[in-house]
Formats: sequence, structure tokens, C-alpha cells
Amino acid sequence: MQNASHEMKPGENTWLWLLKIFSGLFILIILWVHFVVNHFVAPGGLLMFEDVVAYYQNPLIPIMEAFFLVFVILHSLLGVRSILLDLNLSGRILRAVDLFMTLFGLAATGYGIWLLFAVRAYI
Repeated sequence: MQNASHEMKPGENTWLWLLKIFSGLFILIILWVHFVVNHFVAPGGLLMFEDVVAYYQNPLIPIMEAFFLVFVILHSLLGVRSILLDLNLSGRILRAVDLFMTLFGLAATGYGIWLLFAVRAYI
């Protein structure tokens, strides 16, 4: 019988793994709320642009959508990093990948947050 223990590969991190697991859980929760509001509460099952702008006037909605954005970006980039770890990249290349993903994640998050507030300000 084979031993079920797992040896960590260089670059693996327990905290990043836990962050990926918890972000996935939060994505499911926020996605459920998002679907309920946008498809079951909305008249006809679909919000028009004007409805979205009015919906975003509630201060909790942009906050919830911002958390959704952050968790999706974080979860997806950590998932891609996990896949790249299977390629046994050198430490130098892994650091470059980490830097690129960090900068990309920050840029995507910044743009998404800006867009949330641009929609909220549209009246």
C-alpha cells in the first residue's frame, strides 16, 4: 500500500493553500447571493443597467461585489500558481511568476474596484 503523505514541493505554502480554500468557499457564498439577487429578486429575472446603478446605491452592494472580485482574482491566481508548481520551475522563475501574478492581481483588482465605483457614481 502506498503512503498517503504528501511532500511539499519547493514554493508550496500552507498559508497560500488555506487562502485558496477559504477564498473558494467565500466565492461560493457570494456567488449564491449574487445569483439570488440578480435572477430571483429582480423583476423578470434580469437587471437592466439602470437597475444595477440603483442597486449599487446600497453601500453594502459595492462592498460585497468588491470582495467577490478580490476572492475570484486571488483564487484564480493561486490556482494558476499551483499548476505552475507542477512544472518544477526554478526558484528564480517562480519568484518572477509570483511578482508578475502579484502585479497583475493588483492591477485587475484596482481596475475592478474603480469600475464598481464608476457604475455606482453613474446617475
